[in-house]
Amino acid sequence: MSDNNHLNNTVTNKSQVSPSWTRSLFFVLQICLVLILLMIWVLSEEIRESKNLWVLFFCSFPTEFLIALVPHEPILLYFGKFYTPLTVAFVAGSSTLMTEALNYSVFKYVSDLKFFKNIHQKKAVSKIVDLFNRSPFVALWIAAFTPIPFYPFRFLVVLARYPLVKYILALSLSRIPRFFILALAGRALQIPNYLLIALFIVLIASMNLPLLRKYLQNRREQRKKVL
Repeated sequence: MSDNNHLNNTVTNKSQVSPSWTRSLFFVLQICLVLILLMIWVLSEEIRESKNLWVLFFCSFPTEFLIALVPHEPILLYFGKFYTPLTVAFVAGSSTLMTEALNYSVFKYVSDLKFFKNIHQKKAVSKIVDLFNRSPFVALWIAAFTPIPFYPFRFLVVLARYPLVKYILALSLSRIPRFFILALAGRALQIPNYLLIALFIVLIASMNLPLLRKYLQNRREQRKKVL
């Protein structure tokens, strides 16, 4: 009897540990995949200047993953010079929706951690979630279609337990039209590559300088506390 009980406990413990281990491994693999794609794109000039639609497809992963440190606008303007706006919109849109499904999975994993569960219980966060839940689909559509920063909504949909299917639907109805307009502008304006590079640098700076400034400010405050 004792051997049977020991065997049952072992099986139970394995069944409890396995899903958590699998989720952690999947989480790490997702992060590594996007980082590898980003490094390949940044380090290879040939790929950055390529007109291949596969490059456009894979660009969506680093440009739409989590906080998205790389802007997608110059890339869409660039490909809009060589392909129809509809082609660009659907290629970029399909990979973007796949990336957003990864985002949902990653944020769901993170939100289950104790630290983020405590954040969810704060009044300010609860109020934001309640406000979002009043009209989540419209809020997502507006945020994804307009130039406002979208990354907070990636975490917000998980905190609000918004269904993945509805999330992807809202993005498909907002991101694809947005990509179409950008590609159409690229086709009509035929912006020179050097201006697109300049735009790329300006957008990266505008996206990341606030984060860097906040990081440095936190570092200074921590040093003051130590002193």
